[in-house]
Amino acid sequence: MKRTPTAEEREREAKKLRLLEELEDTWLPYLTPKDDEFYQQWQLKYPKLILREASSVSEELHKEVQEAFLTLHKHGCLFRDLVRIQGKDLLTPVSRILIGNPGCTYKYLNTRLFTVPWPVKGSNIKYPEAEIAAACETFLKLNDYLQIETIQALEELAAKEKANEDAVPLCMSADFPRVGMGSSYDGQDEVDIKSRAAYNVTLLNFMDPQKMPYLKEEPYFGMGKMAVSWHHDENLVDRSAVAVYSYSCEDDLNATHQHCVLAGSQPRFSSTHRVAECSTGTLDYILQRCQLALQNVRDDVDNGDVSLKSFEPAVLKQGEEIHNEVEFEWLRQFWFQGNRYRKCTDWWCQPMAQLEALWKKMEGVTNAVLHEVKREGLPVEQRNEILTAILASLTARQNLRREWHARCQSRIARTLPADQKPECRPYWEKDDVSMPLPFDLTDIVSELRGQLLEAKP
Repeated sequence: MKRTPTAEEREREAKKLRLLEELEDTWLPYLTPKDDEFYQQWQLKYPKLILREASSVSEELHKEVQEAFLTLHKHGCLFRDLVRIQGKDLLTPVSRILIGNPGCTYKYLNTRLFTVPWPVKGSNIKYPEAEIAAACETFLKLNDYLQIETIQALEELAAKEKANEDAVPLCMSADFPRVGMGSSYDGQDEVDIKSRAAYNVTLLNFMDPQKMPYLKEEPYFGMGKMAVSWHHDENLVDRSAVAVYSYSCEDDLNATHQHCVLAGSQPRFSSTHRVAECSTGTLDYILQRCQLALQNVRDDVDNGDVSLKSFEPAVLKQGEEIHNEVEFEWLRQFWFQGNRYRKCTDWWCQPMAQLEALWKKMEGVTNAVLHEVKREGLPVEQRNEILTAILASLTARQNLRREWHARCQSRIARTLPADQKPECRPYWEKDDVSMPLPFDLTDIVSELRGQLLEAKP
């Protein structure tokens, strides 16, 4: 089923097409450090873009970070993502891995990445190889360093703004690697500086342009092949900073400026440290949601059936919405990426098993609601209220199951290595007696819709 683009996506695409039509066969001019206006425009348009000279970072940290990149690459821990763009599945040219706080996730292009945890204080994380453990520890060390640097930079910018001074670029080096920090901080948020630099994840990227012959040309300026086209980064805390350790490219201001990544000619690694917006994207969050949904289940039933405390429409509606959230934002997102995470850590195995068990109990809740709808003697008005409360969620569940199942069977999915092949999970056949409801809800949804229509005058 093809997703309908949002109004914002349609408007953005229309603007892009209008601009390309205006350009025809010409390119927009762009500046480089060789141009006289380059630093003036930097000061005017990108005052909060800061580039640190590579020499400002210790040689020891450079060596550790670069070895960590190579270690993860050697162990096959960076993966191309099968992302969803306007209803189409595309394989990213860039290989990635998300490292960060245990239980955090980061979502982009309808794909939820799950952190390979770095060893924060008090954690007990197992890695299949000592080298992978050391690499994750290195990126935590880099994260701490960049956080300190970002806070210092933001404080300097705040001081200049208070003094009504122009915020000029602090420094720039033609040498690589570089450390870049993009922030859209403004002076009124001085008290929030630390939170805006509280990086909780880093998205590592790798691409070898020599092995990617089908990259798109940059469409506006004629700057060559792109590894990543023009975009805003998603799923970030509003006005938070982004810090990038990169061999070959700079980072722009995300809130007010789009950015692209040129492919270049050499293999490129980068570590992009972010304040991911995790209010609905942590393991703790989704477990609390499960607890909320299952508060309506009676605990005193011995035969394995699910009995509900309340059939209030608002309670049932909330439960079915959480049911969908667990299934489509967590379980199917995780298993669509195959068994890739086992290469780096087994941290997510137990949580996913726990979520699947809770989800299965929610299947029992849905079954109990459907039994109530069919119960003789149930007043028509009450039946209609229940049907109205649950029908949208069940319809969405059926449509999304069909979509995810098709995505797992797609041609591009079948080209992936065995450990990265999408798995349609949870999935079960009609004769599976362990499941209270069928995987395919077409008949159930049709019946419920019919009952609701019949009840209308």
